[in-house]
Amino acid sequence: MAVTHSLGFPRIGAGRELKQAIEAYWAGRTGLAELAETGRQLRERHWKIQSQSGIDLVPLGDFAYYDQMLNMTALLGAAPRRFGFQADALSLDQHFQLARGNAGQPAMEMTKWFDTNYHYIVPEFDLETGFGPGAEWLFDEVEEAKALRLNPKPVLIGPLTYLYLGKEKQAGFSRLELLPRLLPAYAAILQRLHASGVHWVQMDEPALGLDLPSEWIEAYAPAYAALAAVGPKLLLATYFASVAEHAGWLKSSAVAGLHVDAVRAPEQLPDLLEHFPADKILSLGLIDGRNIWRTDLSAALELAENVRSALSDRLWLAPSCSLLHVPQDLGQETGLNPELKSWLAFAVQKLDELAAIDKGLRLGREAIGAELAEQERILQARAQSPLTHNPAVRQRLEGLSDADFSRYSPFAERGPLQRERLRLPPFPTTTIGSFPQTPAIRQARAAHRSGELNEEAYRDAMRAAIREAVSKQEALGLDLLVHGEAERNDMVEYFGEQLSGYAFTRHGWVQSYGSRCVKPPIIYGDVARPQPMTVEWIGYAQGLTKKPVKGMLTGPVTMLQWSFVRDDQPRAVTALQIALAIRDEVADLEAAGVAAIQIDEPAFREGLPLKAADRADYLDWAVKAFRLASCGVADDTQIHTHMCYSEFGDILPAIAALDADVITIETCRSAMDLLIPFRASGYPNDIGPGVYDIHSPRIPGASEMQGLLEKASAAVEPERLWVNPDCGLKTRQWPEVEQALANMVDAALAMRRNAVPA
Repeated sequence: MAVTHSLGFPRIGAGRELKQAIEAYWAGRTGLAELAETGRQLRERHWKIQSQSGIDLVPLGDFAYYDQMLNMTALLGAAPRRFGFQADALSLDQHFQLARGNAGQPAMEMTKWFDTNYHYIVPEFDLETGFGPGAEWLFDEVEEAKALRLNPKPVLIGPLTYLYLGKEKQAGFSRLELLPRLLPAYAAILQRLHASGVHWVQMDEPALGLDLPSEWIEAYAPAYAALAAVGPKLLLATYFASVAEHAGWLKSSAVAGLHVDAVRAPEQLPDLLEHFPADKILSLGLIDGRNIWRTDLSAALELAENVRSALSDRLWLAPSCSLLHVPQDLGQETGLNPELKSWLAFAVQKLDELAAIDKGLRLGREAIGAELAEQERILQARAQSPLTHNPAVRQRLEGLSDADFSRYSPFAERGPLQRERLRLPPFPTTTIGSFPQTPAIRQARAAHRSGELNEEAYRDAMRAAIREAVSKQEALGLDLLVHGEAERNDMVEYFGEQLSGYAFTRHGWVQSYGSRCVKPPIIYGDVARPQPMTVEWIGYAQGLTKKPVKGMLTGPVTMLQWSFVRDDQPRAVTALQIALAIRDEVADLEAAGVAAIQIDEPAFREGLPLKAADRADYLDWAVKAFRLASCGVADDTQIHTHMCYSEFGDILPAIAALDADVITIETCRSAMDLLIPFRASGYPNDIGPGVYDIHSPRIPGASEMQGLLEKASAAVEPERLWVNPDCGLKTRQWPEVEQALANMVDAALAMRRNAVPA
């Protein structure tokens, strides 16, 4: 009989209870006891949901108040020494300071978890980094689970992935050198878990799906030989990509079991199954943990049957990865089109699918005959549904030519025309787009959605917020203004709501980072733009000032990446459909006299396949999608784009190929280090490196920002530099925003003075 297990479960709660509790604690409205009780209740609720669905081994350690990777840093006693915290007595408040910074120290760096929209806190390493006794949270959770008579399976980030995803903060050494120092800390954790009665521990090593250097690969087998000897059985979990190239040593390694992603990479199974050792189990990830479409139960069951014929009772069944990346329960969605809803499965429903496969495997296909028949009916209905097809969109794509993907002139010729039109000073100041979403804005939006506020009253409220944003920017002395995005709930959702082919949930929340949650749209059909989406708001803002106001749009790749994307056609086709819709909006903005248009692509790097061999195709269609959206404008119209929290070095040729006139990037947490590859590659266009970390409540002074700009000037010609925050400001409050932007303007003024010869 196969064992069923889960690799992780959404932690924020069906009603975002964790988000609300954390933010209440940060605001001082509640204390630590209330926050801890919310965490305990959520853990218990989520464990019971999984257990009652038939899961044999319930994961724990997947819960986090901010980030699972940060949890690992705390558990290992590896908080950066610069904070001065005592590793084995780290308080929850100090835990949050690591992620958000404090008055004396900037926050730890944050970046994307592989190719997802989840962000993790990057571990910091130097020659003196120590590991040892740390936080006690994991061991407390084991006792909680045992008290509920559950069979827990603790989940840890494996030591090689933990090191690989970290960063050296000191020159002259490799973080891999820390492995001999790190392994005893892991061994101590495993020994305590074994003493607590834990039989299995899941060690997440998704880094094995990357193109790792040989010295990292060679470190795996001896590391796990040392850890496997300690106590609990180890399940080495991989996901998001194939690990077929490692099949030989994985099968001969000392771990008791392997988990592989059979949704994203079913092609790896033959290599793994060949001579699979008799003393190991293979966990098969059969249910897609990254998307929300129902599983083809018949195909998944057939795959499980084939693997069972080779492994017998050494087969385990699981989702492909943690269910952290999908919403919790489709049952909450009462407003979706019933036909569309029948095509979907959220975390709870995915566990039901897993239970059905398990039942079919144990008792035979006839035991789930009704489920298989219903699933086949739904799959056929979806394939034939008119909801998914728009002939006009498909005909337009077929009629595209090379001219639709190129600007009229190269940047060297466009740049002077744009500078003449915009007449901005050196080191021009701007922001990324959004300003604080005040309680008044949120209340107006909620009242409008509920019908309590009519359309004209809602527009009046949004115009008032735009007037405030424009007025404050003028008072601060910013050069290129924005309208503030008061009318936008989310940078993807706002546009998706106005495009055909998109659907939206009411409770489909997914954690992005910390307390930040997003509600990804569902792309179920061909995408088109029925009417203009932003022209009215941008035009209103431009009418309030003589300074130029940027048009603000979300780019096609980000619209794709931050949605749950249809799986019945290539992603490249969907991206080009979205690009055509954005292109139409760009044309309307330009016709309305907007001189600068920003097309944000923060997810461009995120979409990059994990294997280098698979990247060329993605970069080809992703670049084409952006260019299709942006290249229909005149030379003197300036196209901006924004990217954040990504390493760009390996895709700089593609970023240059976007041919955006100005790119703004997150560089504050990396202290401008992200500019080094831009300099090395000879990136030709303008750059706005962020000088203000908006994800931290800390307000940097003008001299600190000036220091960052001086460092940037050493990497990029000063005449190509813009001055801006790292990202949008919607999550901040006006007082801190105004102070930070005032400091930013002062820093830019100082740079201008210093640039003028005496």
